[in-house]
Amino acid sequence: MDKKMNIAIDGPAGAGKSTVAKLVAEQLEFLYIDTGAMYRTLTLAALREEISLEDEDVLTELLSRTTIHLEHEKKGVRVFLNSEDVTEEIRTNHITANVSQVSSHEGVRIEMVERQRKLAEKGQAVLDGRDIGTYVLPDAKVKVFLTASVEERARRRYEEQVEKGMSVNLEKLKQEIAHRDQLDSTRTFAPLRKADDAVEIDSTTLTIPDVAKAIIELAKERAK
Repeated sequence: MDKKMNIAIDGPAGAGKSTVAKLVAEQLEFLYIDTGAMYRTLTLAALREEISLEDEDVLTELLSRTTIHLEHEKKGVRVFLNSEDVTEEIRTNHITANVSQVSSHEGVRIEMVERQRKLAEKGQAVLDGRDIGTYVLPDAKVKVFLTASVEERARRRYEEQVEKGMSVNLEKLKQEIAHRDQLDSTRTFAPLRKADDAVEIDSTTLTIPDVAKAIIELAKERAK
């Protein structure tokens, strides 16, 4: 496999990007960089400090003094805010409901993108997010835009949260996902959109292994 190859997986909330990206990285023995976890961690830090999520300057300053560390294990990626393991806490509904607001700010994204590019500069990395192929790694050799219907994405998130013992309402999840789609797609700086050279995969009727297989085959094809 090409040592400089990076794989960019973009798409809306709940499309299965992180799960697919982890599986692709594992099977290709690439580094998995969870960009969404980085924004979630900053969101958690801001909420703890009771910072206004609309204040770009204060959020950017908070990020400048915040260490976000991703630690890779066989079971996945553990996420640290400074030295605290926040892997589970950043996946709660409260963080999910606020992360789009935090990630919409240009100053925050510029700093995060620098960190993400630095992690990926050696190549053989898989990154997933909203603007990886369009902004973070526009020269990525493999770009995928992964999507699914709002109903299917809400169902997946519902089952995932019920499995964790969380109390959740399916209809409310549908509304939250549709609202997040709107926020992510209409933000001024680096909005969610499909890169011109990205391959679109609709995962509504596909399994995670099916999607991962398609991306791996695409990577192998591009490596020739």
